[in-house]
Amino acid sequence: MNLFQALEQLPPSQHISGCIPNYLYGAFRRKSITFFNGLTDEKTIVYWFQSRSFTIDLRLKKRIGTPIHERQGWIGNTEWDATQQLLSWQVHPYSNYQNHVQWPEPAKLHAIGNSILEFSPSNVYVEDWRQQAREGLFLGLRLKSVLNVETDQLLQMDGGLIICGHQMAFALSRLPEDQQTVSTIDMQTASSIENAVIESFEVSIALGGRHKHYSTTSAQQDQPFNFESFKIIDESHLMQSILIGGYEHQLVFEVDVYVPDYVFQHTTDTTMQSADWLLNEKQHLMHHAVECL
Repeated sequence: MNLFQALEQLPPSQHISGCIPNYLYGAFRRKSITFFNGLTDEKTIVYWFQSRSFTIDLRLKKRIGTPIHERQGWIGNTEWDATQQLLSWQVHPYSNYQNHVQWPEPAKLHAIGNSILEFSPSNVYVEDWRQQAREGLFLGLRLKSVLNVETDQLLQMDGGLIICGHQMAFALSRLPEDQQTVSTIDMQTASSIENAVIESFEVSIALGGRHKHYSTTSAQQDQPFNFESFKIIDESHLMQSILIGGYEHQLVFEVDVYVPDYVFQHTTDTTMQSADWLLNEKQHLMHHAVECL
């Protein structure tokens, strides 16, 4: 059966609140990043997908043609420090397209409307993220195990799928032997053979459909997401059979969150006095105001 047929037989999540604030759930596009030196980048393609307990992140200089060694993508556990109000991520070496951590600082977040402002604690940058998802299916599947059917060997890999309405993100790490190769090379001077291994770490996203609009893996560009060959293990686990490197592998996913119809946040609260101020001054303040995604 396909994934959506399987979901029809699963109960929705009874509790969707996790370790992070609910306003972080969804699919976010980075509108801009401003650095301490006064420079601002509004062109790099950056997307952040957030499930209940894990994140998928993709960063490309341009949709097609970003050098292989400059692509960024990862999947990691999301951690929240309620005392300091800081968000951070636990990313294993094999859970990262790159072979080093590019973003070591936690995030100080502030939500305004459909925007999440992310401040680095050192004030080296501030990022402006915009919610892309509105309502619909909210699904997070986290990869728990990978079995090579031919060798009956369990592999150390990471991955996951997040669907937020019409936005989708999928991540699958490299085969262990390929990850070992990447961890020992200089990605900037890699050979053509090594480049093929490097970009076998896939992070792909779809915007408004089921085809991969952006991807770290050139061969996956514009390809459809694979939602076939799923099997229900129990109420919180699904298995999918796929080919990796020409061999059948069984991927076991744990359901992180499953809400058939979820409304993602696009507005935030304010005081009654502030709302009245906005209403009274709307002829000036709202004259050019539009929702910016």
